[in-house]
Amino acid sequence: MRSEWTKLRTVRSTYWTLLVTAAGIVAFGALLTAAYVRHYRSAGPAARAAFDPAAYSLSGFFLAQLAVGVLGVMVMSSEYQTGSIRSTFAAAPQRPMVLAAKAAVFGAVAAVTGTISSIAAFFTGQAILSAKAIQARIGDPGVLRSVIGAGLYLAVLGLLALALGTLIRRTAGAIAAVAGVILVLPVFMQGLPSSWQNAITRYLPSAAGQAIIGRTKFAPPGHLLSPWAGFAVFCAYAAAALTAAAVMLNRRDA
Repeated sequence: MRSEWTKLRTVRSTYWTLLVTAAGIVAFGALLTAAYVRHYRSAGPAARAAFDPAAYSLSGFFLAQLAVGVLGVMVMSSEYQTGSIRSTFAAAPQRPMVLAAKAAVFGAVAAVTGTISSIAAFFTGQAILSAKAIQARIGDPGVLRSVIGAGLYLAVLGLLALALGTLIRRTAGAIAAVAGVILVLPVFMQGLPSSWQNAITRYLPSAAGQAIIGRTKFAPPGHLLSPWAGFAVFCAYAAAALTAAAVMLNRRDA
């Protein structure tokens, strides 16, 4: 774990990617919140009643998840690209332990970065919403869960990306896979009949994970799973992918 921490913190791209993560969730969330305030009068009563000020201010997670996904992929794929993975496995022959160390270190970094950024995004968004007196407070029911949940969502997404990077090994291919699972698959589901959409969409990785945040700008139509049930489904996806990655690490050559 000390070695993996050294690898992660001594690469310049790590800091740039984490900076993009923080800027994405704060700045993009603020832009979306400001846009909602500008069009608040034109929103119908039903839309106003369904508005979740805490979750909406965290809508910048949509950009932040892409940055976290890229970094999660590169934590493993970059070593395959450079060939340094051979040295890693020579120093630590127990390959699943290497994956576990990478997951622990990167997951912690992603969780801390995501949580701090989501706190900043929340207070920035509520300051903007205060112009219409529709802001939420950190002590309101479900608000703290939404804020902490955004950080947890990014951390688990990063672990899912790490698993895909381990399985695919190629940076470009793994990033495409992450984008496909998170962005393309929900769009594809919109072509299904409405009854199928309502039954299936909520169980997709992105929709299930977002349930812990709440109804953001990018929440799928229909009902989300309950917050912790949805997050449990999202964690199950990541755990399954990490398990498959650990198995394939032992079966394939470096």
